Amino acid sequence: MSPLLNYSFLHDAPPFLFFTGKGGVGKTSLACASAVALCDSGKRVLLVSTDPASNVGQVFDTQIGNSITAIAAVSGLSALEIDPQAAAKAYRERIVGPVRGKLPESVVRSIEEQLSGACTTEIAAFDEFTALLTDSRLVGEYDHIVFDTAPTGHTIRLLQLPGAWSEFLEQGKGDASCLGPLAGLEKQRSQYAEAVAALSDAGKTRLILVARAQASTLREVTRTHDELAAIGLANQQLVINGIFPQSELADDPLATAVWQREQQAMADMPALLASLPQDRVPLLATNLVGVESLRQLLGAAPVTGTDEVESTTTEPHPGLKQLVDELATDGHGLIMLMGKGGVGKTTLAAAVAVELASRGLPVHLTTSDPAAHLGETLAGALPSLEVSRIDPHAETERYRAQVLATKGASLDAQGRALLEEDLRSPCTEEIAVFQAFSRIIREAGKRFVVMDTAPTGHTLLLLDATGAYHREIARQMGGKGMSFQDTLSQREIASQAGGKGMHFTTPMMQLQDPKQTKVMIVTLPEPTPVQEAANLQADLRRAGIEPWAWVVNHMLSPASVTSPLLAQRAYRQQPHIDAVKQEHAKRYAVVPLQAVEPVGVKALQDLCHPAHKEG
Repeated sequence: MSPLLNYSFLHDAPPFLFFTGKGGVGKTSLACASAVALCDSGKRVLLVSTDPASNVGQVFDTQIGNSITAIAAVSGLSALEIDPQAAAKAYRERIVGPVRGKLPESVVRSIEEQLSGACTTEIAAFDEFTALLTDSRLVGEYDHIVFDTAPTGHTIRLLQLPGAWSEFLEQGKGDASCLGPLAGLEKQRSQYAEAVAALSDAGKTRLILVARAQASTLREVTRTHDELAAIGLANQQLVINGIFPQSELADDPLATAVWQREQQAMADMPALLASLPQDRVPLLATNLVGVESLRQLLGAAPVTGTDEVESTTTEPHPGLKQLVDELATDGHGLIMLMGKGGVGKTTLAAAVAVELASRGLPVHLTTSDPAAHLGETLAGALPSLEVSRIDPHAETERYRAQVLATKGASLDAQGRALLEEDLRSPCTEEIAVFQAFSRIIREAGKRFVVMDTAPTGHTLLLLDATGAYHREIARQMGGKGMSFQDTLSQREIASQAGGKGMHFTTPMMQLQDPKQTKVMIVTLPEPTPVQEAANLQADLRRAGIEPWAWVVNHMLSPASVTSPLLAQRAYRQQPHIDAVKQEHAKRYAVVPLQAVEPVGVKALQDLCHPAHKEG
């Protein structure tokens, strides 16, 4: 049966198909499989990837790169890989080049940092593929253009802003966020307007939201749905990828637990998300490399069996307990767990905090995770453990109100609207939450502070560096404005210096001191999460913060599973764990996938002492 009949997201496909979703959910595999399926039905397809961890060339065993390349193994298929980092580098140079040598070097560096975040990368990539959306020759040559990774609703809203943002920026009225990267777009505004119109046209564009059957990823894709629908991109469909097949349980307790957890997550899906046209794609054991495996993914070819597992034994890896043993020797300090959503930061932060507290050490666990059950579960559980939750929404609204009341007070209606958009930046929440976290950070001199959901290195650099940029611009323009980041830094300096202006330590300085702060990067043993974690590490190093350890979560042990599918996936995890050990981490630990959701003190302790369960 043709996959065009199997799956509704391929029925009557419009010219443009966008696959969007967080890293590791299988966007690339689904985009590639969909492109092959459309070609198999007689269509001509251009497959475009803007994923920074793109492996489209590897999937088709073809060198692709930044030029349209025919895929010999599939009639009618061509592919193009846009390198977002290279696009962002060229884009930054277009903006920074004209002022290099005219402004002080420190100011130029600050401007470059303004342009080093995710917004710049995404806008630069959009700058590249906008040409594909508006190129009548390409649209005439191909029946479909399939995009692996779509722009976020925030980026699209930015591109819809009126031309007045240029003057707004020149007058220094915007804070450090995503408006800055727009500085290089003026010449392409009409082309962007045409591209955004195409995205909003249901007859031209379908957005395919890709998720896994996990509560956290389904919550995140719900936010994506709402954000895109709010700006008119309503032609959306949901694909839940990688669902564990009931036929593969094989009396394996872990496989059964995984299947039950996924079924529950899908049953509890938000109603608005559940109302979308929906497809469910089963998990395969095979590596999704090569045309035949892609055809298997969407059911166009029979599953021919799993790859052979060459070995069922793996060398032992250090566990979470070894890292906590080393942390405990300090007696106090700041421990920050960082990583992309869905990798298990909150659970592992709680496990570290509980293990330290169970040894009688004083611990304050603080989180911004929206799942408030953490505090309820642990409250009063251990006498030396304090748990607090920072509400990101409340903190962000407080920050926005503060900026609007100060900078926004003298703006006209259009200027205020632009400032409000500026404050919708992805950095805004991180800055606001970090302001709340910074009040707690100072406690780390007396006890352990374990922090879940930390700001990225880019945001930390903005907090530390943008003051110089804003002050220089204000000086050149004769203005007296000071950014919120300046205000925060000055307030932190004053509070820690006791008002004396001497011998102070800012939060940024504390984060850069390895004796005071230990950063633990959390990832999964899969290619995209490991690549994203490596990018995060590079981002932190630019901010002068050296990660202390990596934690690889949800490891499968071949020796502990009987399900053939899980055994094969366990084997496929090993190269990614080896990459963390050999290429990325100075120290690392692995945490096994749990049969039972780790909620409660005992279950969290089991993450550090897995033998308790097995014994």
